Amino acid sequence: MASETTRRLRLPHGRTADLVPACGVLLLVAVGSAAALIRNSAEPWPMTVLGWLLIVASCGALSFRRRYPVAVALLVLAGTAAYYLTSEYDGPLMIALIVALYSVAAQGGLQAAVAIAAVAVIGVGVGTLAGNQEINGVTLFMLTGWLVAMVALGTMRFRQFAYAEEKARRRATEERLRIARELHDVVGHNISLINVQAGAALHRLNKHPEQAEDALAAIKKSSREALRELRTTLGVLRQVDDEVPTRPAPGLARLDELVASAKSAGLDVTVHNRGRPRALPAAADLAAFRIVQESLTNVTRHARGATAVEVRIGFGTRQLSLTIEDDGDTTGAWDRKSRSDSTGGSGIAGMRERAATLGGELSAGPGPSGGFFVRARIPYES
Repeated sequence: MASETTRRLRLPHGRTADLVPACGVLLLVAVGSAAALIRNSAEPWPMTVLGWLLIVASCGALSFRRRYPVAVALLVLAGTAAYYLTSEYDGPLMIALIVALYSVAAQGGLQAAVAIAAVAVIGVGVGTLAGNQEINGVTLFMLTGWLVAMVALGTMRFRQFAYAEEKARRRATEERLRIARELHDVVGHNISLINVQAGAALHRLNKHPEQAEDALAAIKKSSREALRELRTTLGVLRQVDDEVPTRPAPGLARLDELVASAKSAGLDVTVHNRGRPRALPAAADLAAFRIVQESLTNVTRHARGATAVEVRIGFGTRQLSLTIEDDGDTTGAWDRKSRSDSTGGSGIAGMRERAATLGGELSAGPGPSGGFFVRARIPYES
């Protein structure tokens, strides 16, 4: 079949990528030098053998140009100089030096490449002034242009690679932060509820054992939910081909689950909608859900004396507005660490990053009449 017999050509890599260019330059130089040898055979054979040894050594050194670019360029420069000083034939060995200079610049050695190119131009210029009939001013000018062009191309190549590496590194960093924020939001909410319910069950176990049963049931439900969310997130990270999940993705459609979980922790949560509800983009829907989830988690963990939380959702024409406000003690509302922006992707800092990623904004602080508030604005189109 055509799909089995047709193979896509691949660029060489590894040691092959080093040997192929070196062999190609050697072949090109050998053909040019052989033509000169055929036209003029006045040179003694020992000098001819020495010239070919210099050609092979200079071209063979190019196979190490990626490992030792500057050392190879210096070796090629020395071999090229020795060849043109001892040989009667004007072979194209200068091609090897041009390739070596390109490799130095492509590896980031711009200053070294410029210095080696300057030495080569000065050496050829001295030879021209010394009476070399093969080289004139026009040839020297063209050679300088070739060397400058190779150094410039190599520098451009190096900057392209540096930009690509920086872009990939930035993407990896952003992805790590996203994963850390997602895991924090997924697991932190349920673990916080488990902690609160465990404390309640421990407190009621001796005095009111019948009430501890409800707390233990809530712990079981929260732990099961945390395990399911964690498995789902890890499955996405592994990119396994499991069955398509039937449970809805996190979004405002699942806001009732958050309200139920918060109520099991002793909070009276009320939700008010303003405007006409609409279908939200997946990114905005997820961000809104996580902001409400994190806010309720922080109330559960940090708000002193909070018994009620009010969630207000506004569906505007171009953006979604969220307000989460509790009735806790203002002096003790959410500890200093949770309100700090130095939490590295969790707490308020993580919520602010979510909103900013979509072109929105988030603010938080003590409320005017007590408690703590979180206000977010999330555009529909980021």
